Amino acid sequence: MSDKMKAVVMTAPKEYGIQEVEIPQPGYGEVLIRVKAVAICGSDPKLFEGLYLPAWPPAYPFIAGHEFSGEIVGLGEGVMGFSVGDRIAGEAHLGCNHCENCAVGLYNLCLNYGKPEQGHRHYGFINQGAYAEYAVYNARALSIIPENVSYDEAALLDTATTAFNGVTLAGIVPAGDSVIIGPGPIGLFAMQFAKAMGSRTIVLGRGARLEKAKALGADITIDISKENAVEAVNKVTNGRRADQVFECVGAEDTVAQAPLCVKRGGKVVLIGMPIKAEMNVPIKPLVMDQISVTGSRASSNAFPKVLNMFSMGMVDAKSLITHKFPIEDIHEAVDTFYQRKDGVIKVVVHP
Repeated sequence: MSDKMKAVVMTAPKEYGIQEVEIPQPGYGEVLIRVKAVAICGSDPKLFEGLYLPAWPPAYPFIAGHEFSGEIVGLGEGVMGFSVGDRIAGEAHLGCNHCENCAVGLYNLCLNYGKPEQGHRHYGFINQGAYAEYAVYNARALSIIPENVSYDEAALLDTATTAFNGVTLAGIVPAGDSVIIGPGPIGLFAMQFAKAMGSRTIVLGRGARLEKAKALGADITIDISKENAVEAVNKVTNGRRADQVFECVGAEDTVAQAPLCVKRGGKVVLIGMPIKAEMNVPIKPLVMDQISVTGSRASSNAFPKVLNMFSMGMVDAKSLITHKFPIEDIHEAVDTFYQRKDGVIKVVVHP
């Protein structure tokens, strides 16, 4: 094997492209992975633009990419439970494994976030990621892919588990109603999980993505370009509103709609990455209707569960992949995803 690899290297805000760089070497507890597929996340174009500076990336040059799958081709010292040749999918978050949050399994909320000396990693944001032919990851951030799940499907696990985490936080009322605001990749997965758990699903959106929700089995779809979202939810629920609402956009208007679509005593989960740090949200309904609101960040301990759901056919990841590109076409791939061209939902890049 050559000691060089192709990678998408960021050198400054808005400046990124293919370079030949050294293949990284695994340290203690780490493995070397031949990357097979990387899915573009909604955060990636903003990372390339430099919109998360100075937090992400911490320095240039940098390799992004955190939604990936691949094959283990090398083992560092101390690795247990994995072998060369294993097909794996990787998580973005690796907790320090010793703070009080990590001790109870909440490594996505590690209290030593951003402290590599404490063992924390956030791959593709703080630590080098997967837009490359090879990547080094800690074995604790990896899960084995079932044989009947493809590399492309497994690359969508980060998106799927983000949705799963939100659904888990809310819980699902069997035979109740779930409103999903925003049928993007996360919303489409949230809808499928809610439906699989026995909820009637009501999806608010428009265009090709709303049509995809319908094709994936949404019980009711509401076109927000033609109807008032809150009024429509009240109508289809006979004024009761939903048991739980999953906000998967992060925009001020959709966040404000969420508590108006949920019943008294219901739950709202904010899964979408906020577009603004501060928003005007109707507080009075939250108090008067005793509505519970929680944020949801990434996931923890969900990869094996969701992989099993992929394997059993309970959730359809394959049909969310609308475009595929070789890594050399990274700019076209990012532009297609970011500009929502040709009915795009998820884009997968092949190193």
